[in-house]
Amino acid sequence: QVQLVESGGGLVQAGGSLRLSCAASGRTFSIYRMAWFRQAPGKERMFVAAITVSSGATYYADSMKGRFTISRDNAKNMVYLQMNRLKPEDTAVYYCAADSEATTGQDMVELMHVYDYWGQGTQVTVSS
Repeated sequence: QVQLVESGGGLVQAGGSLRLSCAASGRTFSIYRMAWFRQAPGKERMFVAAITVSSGATYYADSMKGRFTISRDNAKNMVYLQMNRLKPEDTAVYYCAADSEATTGQDMVELMHVYDYWGQGTQVTVSS
């Protein structure tokens, strides 16, 4: 089993920045890829970014490119999401997820069902 705990959410003004953290524990050696998703009120959960733990390869939703950066610290079993130039529409609960299947193709990184483990989420609110 893998446990994921997010932190770093909060209230920020439009144009500001936040860095979210995700701490992984348990069978962390089994993690192949980690990702961030978000869910705004009344909307479906959507993909934000992902990173392959071993290679550091990153993937982003088109709307996040250039503003969000995903990174990892394998020694600390941490994944981060640096969010810059935040907009009110970025307001959502942000979830960390982990995929333990090393055969998951790059074309599937945006799919929720490939991720085996999920954190509880951290609220990000961007005021206008």
